[in-house]
Amino acid sequence: MFKYTLDNKRYHTLNYFFKTKFGCKVFKVSLNANFSCPNFKNGSGCIFCKHGSGNNYEHLSLKDQFNLVKIPLDKKWPNAKYIAYFQANTNTYAPLDILKSKYEEALSIPNVYGLDIATRPDCLSPEILDYLAELNKKTFLMVELGLQSIHAKTLQYINRGHDLACFTKAVKELQKRNIFVVVHIINGLPYETKEMMLSTVKYLNALKINGLKIHMLYIPKDTKIAELYAQEKFPLLTKEEYIDIVCSELELLDENIVIMRLTGDPDQNDLIAPSWLTKKFCVLNDIDKEMQKRDTYQGSKATP
Repeated sequence: MFKYTLDNKRYHTLNYFFKTKFGCKVFKVSLNANFSCPNFKNGSGCIFCKHGSGNNYEHLSLKDQFNLVKIPLDKKWPNAKYIAYFQANTNTYAPLDILKSKYEEALSIPNVYGLDIATRPDCLSPEILDYLAELNKKTFLMVELGLQSIHAKTLQYINRGHDLACFTKAVKELQKRNIFVVVHIINGLPYETKEMMLSTVKYLNALKINGLKIHMLYIPKDTKIAELYAQEKFPLLTKEEYIDIVCSELELLDENIVIMRLTGDPDQNDLIAPSWLTKKFCVLNDIDKEMQKRDTYQGSKATP
């Protein structure tokens, strides 16, 4: 069995990471602090975005959101600990005093033992970075950065709003402060080849990030990418292609990188394509089967 798993996976699971660090079951509870995003200018944003993921409880206080989301978790794991996950939109895109009040409010909730802050690499000013460094000394802190791809043409096509240099600088500034860095990438972005996707993972591996979220591109209704998909008919990955690419990416990743996610889980009522992505657990199981078939593990082809 792979050494960084508790459930017979062949990659470094988040469950293993949390259990080892905290000694018990740990869950992330998604919170919506009602932040915006600098990339929403003139109604635009990233072409696949519907103005942020996460829960739709922004009208509630963070404490009320937390208590609502964790109800089913408490029933099954009454002694669990929690990470407050600032997920929706860009969670460092606000004046520092507002950020402080939101983060401190979340940390004051009983059984919250850390923060996970999702943001963009172009929304980390020196003063925010220094405050995050202070937080990191007081509590467990993860900062998630959206990248999606290292390729300039892709970043321009998806209207990402920053370049690779901006992302790399943000990672290094966080690493200087000993902050746990998680990166988001998307497989199957328009006109990218398998080799392009693998080169993104190789780059992140060399950057020595701490965690990775891998998503599959899907087409949500009422988005710019839905318009482009209708016009250009660019191909989407099949399930088999996606599984092959993910397994190849895992092989290239250092075994110490925590795998936070291996696929997305779109709302079936909001999805144009691909339909196979709605069966999340089937995809995850097929990734496991392919890793077993290859008799391979995370990091088996990683370069030092």
